[in-house]
Amino acid sequence: MSSVIPQTSLFIGIIPALIILYLGLKGYEGRFKDKTIFLTFIVGIIIGFVSAVIELITPGIGLIVYIVLFPVLEQLFKTIVLNIGRFQEKQETTIYGLSLGLGFGSVFTPAAIIMGNFQEINLSFIAAIIGSLGIILFHAATGVLIGYGVYAHRLSTYLTTAILLGIVITTVIGVTNLFKVSYLQIILVIYGILVYWYATKKVMPRILEESQRRKRTQKEIDIKSK
Repeated sequence: MSSVIPQTSLFIGIIPALIILYLGLKGYEGRFKDKTIFLTFIVGIIIGFVSAVIELITPGIGLIVYIVLFPVLEQLFKTIVLNIGRFQEKQETTIYGLSLGLGFGSVFTPAAIIMGNFQEINLSFIAAIIGSLGIILFHAATGVLIGYGVYAHRLSTYLTTAILLGIVITTVIGVTNLFKVSYLQIILVIYGILVYWYATKKVMPRILEESQRRKRTQKEIDIKSK
């Protein structure tokens, strides 16, 4: 069992992320490129892996530093990718933020398993898996927020929001690890669902509304020019 868990842990993270991505893209068909969705998901896995490794090799940095530093690190990684020239001022950057965030978050399932040093499937292992689902949703949501911030020229506002939201995640994880109370992982799931709901139901739809508004405006201009 000890050899099976590490081998399958990556798929435990990637499969839910892909399912969430498939569902999250519904209603946005034709507004993104499949190739770019795939690439941003893969890039998300890569930068998520780098972020997870940094967290794994710095266990002694102190609880307060961990709680504050890593949300900054994680969201800056996403910002570096989404703020490149080809994504700026593009509505679809919001959608690519979703795929990037899901790829990023999928890495934290195996990271949670490695940090927990699980040798068998027990209550703590199940709690870690459940908690990691909330983390996947959270990173998907913050990817959307940062992507929209890049598009709407409000990056500093949405990046700051993503960082502050991330501090809640690291606080729960820090307290869970400090006091060995695995049942607190349920907080990550509830929190992840709430943040994901806000990002995908309140922020992402804005690009659809703005597209419709632009079409109406252009139509009015065309009518007046005739």
